[in-house]
Amino acid sequence: MPRAVPLSNLRNIGIMAHIDAGKTTTTERILYYTGVSHRMGEVDDGSATMDWMEQEQERGITITAASTTCYWKAHQINIIDTPGHVDFTMEVERSLRVLDGAIAVFCAVGGVQPQSETVWRQANHYKVPRVAFVNKMDRLGANPERTIRMMRERLNANPILVQIPLGIEDAFQGAIDLIDEVAIFYDEDTLGAHFERRPISESYLEEVRQARERMVEQIVDLDESLTDRYLHGEPIGPEELKKALRKGTLALQAVPVLCGSAFKNKGVQPLLDAVVDYLPSPLEVPPVAGVRLEAVALRNQDNRPFDPEDMVYREANDDAPFAALVFKVMTDPYVGQLCFVRVYSGHLQSGSAVLNTSRGKRERIGRLLRMHSNKRAEIQEIRAGDIAAAIGLKEATTGDTLCDACAPLVLEALELPAPVINVSIEPKTIADDELLAQSLRRICSEDPSLKVSVDPDTGQTILSGMGELHLEIVCSRLEREFKVGANISKPQVSYRETVVGRAEVDGRFIRQSGGRGQYGHVSLQIEAGEKGCGVTFESQIVGGAIPKEFIGSVERGIREAAERGVLAGYPVTDVVVRLVDGSYHAVDSSDMAFKIAASMGFQDGCRKAGLVLLEPLMEVEIVTPVDYTGEVIGDLNSRRGRITEAERRGNTQIISGLVPLGEMFGYATGLRSITQGRGTYTMQFSRYSQVPVAIANEILARQLGVTSSANRSSLTG
Repeated sequence: MPRAVPLSNLRNIGIMAHIDAGKTTTTERILYYTGVSHRMGEVDDGSATMDWMEQEQERGITITAASTTCYWKAHQINIIDTPGHVDFTMEVERSLRVLDGAIAVFCAVGGVQPQSETVWRQANHYKVPRVAFVNKMDRLGANPERTIRMMRERLNANPILVQIPLGIEDAFQGAIDLIDEVAIFYDEDTLGAHFERRPISESYLEEVRQARERMVEQIVDLDESLTDRYLHGEPIGPEELKKALRKGTLALQAVPVLCGSAFKNKGVQPLLDAVVDYLPSPLEVPPVAGVRLEAVALRNQDNRPFDPEDMVYREANDDAPFAALVFKVMTDPYVGQLCFVRVYSGHLQSGSAVLNTSRGKRERIGRLLRMHSNKRAEIQEIRAGDIAAAIGLKEATTGDTLCDACAPLVLEALELPAPVINVSIEPKTIADDELLAQSLRRICSEDPSLKVSVDPDTGQTILSGMGELHLEIVCSRLEREFKVGANISKPQVSYRETVVGRAEVDGRFIRQSGGRGQYGHVSLQIEAGEKGCGVTFESQIVGGAIPKEFIGSVERGIREAAERGVLAGYPVTDVVVRLVDGSYHAVDSSDMAFKIAASMGFQDGCRKAGLVLLEPLMEVEIVTPVDYTGEVIGDLNSRRGRITEAERRGNTQIISGLVPLGEMFGYATGLRSITQGRGTYTMQFSRYSQVPVAIANEILARQLGVTSSANRSSLTG
C-alpha cells in the first residue's frame, strides 16, 4: 500500500506548557481549522475533544496525553496534547521521547512559569526543536516583550519574534507577519476561520521596521552565507529568511515566536504554517539509536558499558527493518489494552508478528488504530514516522521495543521520575481485595510514575505518586472506572536516607548445619555520592577473591538493602558502594550467600558512615493580590519555606520559593483563607534536601513508634 502522505510532509508534534496556558484550547482550534472537528470544544464547559476523561472535564485540566491527526497544506500533522500540571509530568516525558517537534505555549500575562521551565528542560533532554506561541494576548496585563525576555533568561533560549501583535489586551485584533510584512486580521463572524492579509497601516510602519531589523539580524546569524550578504547590504528575501530560520530551529539554535489568542480564535493558522515551515519531518531528525540484543544480554551478565560497535542506528525508511517504541499503554473498556507506538523504521501490517526485545517475547498485532483522542479508526498498516495504537500486545509495557525478529535491537527506554508522596490503600470489603489488586496493576501499567508496594512490617499496600492531585485522580478512577471500593489514608511524604561520611566494612554470611553450608564474604567501601546519583555500585575485584559469577549477586543484595532502607525503612540514595575484596568457599559459596553478605555489609557500613534523612523540596510559585503579600510570605516562612524571588506585575505579586513537601499538605485551603480566595499556586518537585535533626527525630519517632535516645543517635547532625 503506497503512502498517502510523503514522509517529508509528516510532522509529529506535541503541545506543551504550564497549566492553564492554553494548550488544549489551542489544540481545539487546530482541529476546527483543519476540518477534523466541526465545532470548537471548550475546556471551561467540559466539551474539549482532547480532554475526554470525566475527571478532565470536571476539573478543566488535562490529565493524560491524547493524540490526534490533522492535515494542513498537504502535510499530515500528528499531535499529542500533553498535561501542564506537574503531577502528570510523566505524560510529557514519554510524549517528548517520541516526538520530532513541539509547540511551546506561553501565557502572555504569566510568561515563563515553573512547569514551562520543566517541560523546556525535558525537550532539551530529547533535543526536540520548538516553535513558541505567546497566547492570551487579549488578556489584561499581556506583555509579549517580558515573555521573550524570560525565555532568554530562564530558558537560555534564542527566541526570534516573527510576529508582533496588532494591538494588545482589549484592543488585540491580530498580528503583523514580520517576514512577509503583512497584517493579519481575523473575521469574528466565522470564529476566525476566515482571515485577511492586508497592507500594514502607517501607524505601525516604524515599529515594524525596527522589529523586522532585529529579526533579520538574529536570523542571518544562523547562516554564514546570509551574514556576509547582510553585511554587504544585499536584500534577503522572505523565503531565504524562512529557510535560514528553519535551519536554526532544527539545529536547536533558535525558537520562532508567534503570538495570538486561541480562545478568541486569533493566530492559530499562522501557527500551523510555522509547524510546516520550521519543525522537522522524520527525515530531518537523527536516526534513532538502539543497542544490539546480544550486547544487552552481555551487559546484564557483567554490567559492562556498551561499546560503539554495540550501537544500531535506524533511519526513517519504509524499507528498513521494523522498529518501534511503545510509549503509552491505555486500557479501553471496549477493546482492552491499547499500546501507543511510534514507528521509527520499516512498516507493519495488522495481524503481523513482532519481537518485543525488552521482554524477550514474540507477540502478534491484532489490529492497528489511528487515534483521535479516545475515538478509534482502524487502519491496515503503519509506516516509518507514524504514531498509532496497537491491539493484541499482551506483554508490552511503556518503554518496550517492538522490532523485526530478523533484525533485533533495543531502543533507549523512558526515564521514570521517582514518586514523592505515598498513601496506604486497602479494599473496603474482602470481595474488593482481588479486584483492587487487578485494578492497581492496570492503572500502573498505564502510568509508570505510579508505584505499588507492600509494607513488610504492616502488610499495607502503599501507592506512591507524584503529588496529591495525582493520587486523588487514581483513587477517583478506581471508584468510577473500576468500581472498586477502597479506603485511602492521608498522604505521606516519600523520604529518603543517605550517608554523609565514609566507611569500610566486611559483610559475612556463614552458616554450617551439616552437609553443604553457606559462605559469603565481601569487603565494601561506602561513601556519599553526588546528588541524584542513586545507588552506584563499582566492583574493584582483581583476581579470584570472588568469582565473577557472584558479583552480580553482591550488587543485587546491595540494591535490595538500599530499597528497604537502614534507618527507618526509607530507600537509601546518593551513595557509592565499592566492592574491594572478599573471599569464597569452593563448595559452600552460592548466589544467596553473597547476596545476604552484601546486604548485611551495606547496612552496617551505612550506619558507620553516618545516616541522615532527606525530604523532597518543592518549587512553589504563588500568585496573589499585592495586599496579601506579607501574610503569604509569613505563612511560607512558618512552613520552613525559603523565598527565592518576588516580582510585582501590576496589582499582582508573584512569590517563588522552596518549601518541604511535608509542610504543603492542605496548602490550597490555607492560601484561599489568607487571600480570601484570590490566591493561586503551583508546585513542582525540585530536589531532595537534608531534614533538620530535630524534625528528623520527630519523623523517626512516628515511623518507628519509639523515642529512644538510641534512635535519635542514629542520625548524623
